Amino acid sequence: MSMNTAHQGGGILLYSGECILLYADNVNVEFNSNPELPNGTKTGTLYLTTHRMVFINKNHTDKVISFSFPFITLRDVDIEQPVFGANYIKGKVRSQPNGNWNGEAKFKLMFKKGGAIEFGQAMLKTVHMATGNGPVPDVPPPYSPPTGPWYQAPPPAYTPPAAGYYGWVPPTHAFPEPPPASSVYMTDMPPPYPGINGYSGYNTSYANATAPPPPMGFSVPPESQNGKASDAAQSAYYDPNRPQCAYVPPPSYYEPPPSYQMNGDKKTQ
Repeated sequence: MSMNTAHQGGGILLYSGECILLYADNVNVEFNSNPELPNGTKTGTLYLTTHRMVFINKNHTDKVISFSFPFITLRDVDIEQPVFGANYIKGKVRSQPNGNWNGEAKFKLMFKKGGAIEFGQAMLKTVHMATGNGPVPDVPPPYSPPTGPWYQAPPPAYTPPAAGYYGWVPPTHAFPEPPPASSVYMTDMPPPYPGINGYSGYNTSYANATAPPPPMGFSVPPESQNGKASDAAQSAYYDPNRPQCAYVPPPSYYEPPPSYQMNGDKKTQ
């Protein structure tokens, strides 16, 4: 997990080709067992993407604005259904090198509007698909800030394909609200860890696939090694089912995301 690396412009900052599967508002997050992480409850929005979970704090003046939970950093994730009290998701997460904190921490996610079971089941399914049958690395890949500019994400980043992935469709009926317009941003930097589609981006050939996901061997699936979809995915969205259409991102004219230190400076001014 990395801290203060996944936000921009009041919203979420995605890697190239990363897609939001679920969006939940009014979610509380708590951490414990690690002195480097803040105490108390943080309230904000929670995103489940093809590669990770991302929490964005509603208080943008807080010293902690975002948390990124790559799937390969999660351990012992479970859905708790207490007799008294609301359902919640709990688990452990490991830090990424250069991610603004170190070690391992326990976390708890509580959904003020409900939906903990649906979100938790979807997350566990996504983690399974993303990690496949391959070995999980002992050390998560280090966080590296994007070197290029960022821009508003293309439409496919906001919702999963209608046919889902490998026959599985995320439970968007439980979370029907999409992220607010102009709150999803993207860089040209590819994800440093695999997701549902490995390291590839918008490849709709996976939507109707029935085969199991590729093992997590840190290799690009064959479908994305060549062809128009792979070439276009580097700078645009290409749908093989609609070859006459393509979405090209706007010009890259925004500044790079702020560093953790810059956020701290703004807090003290």
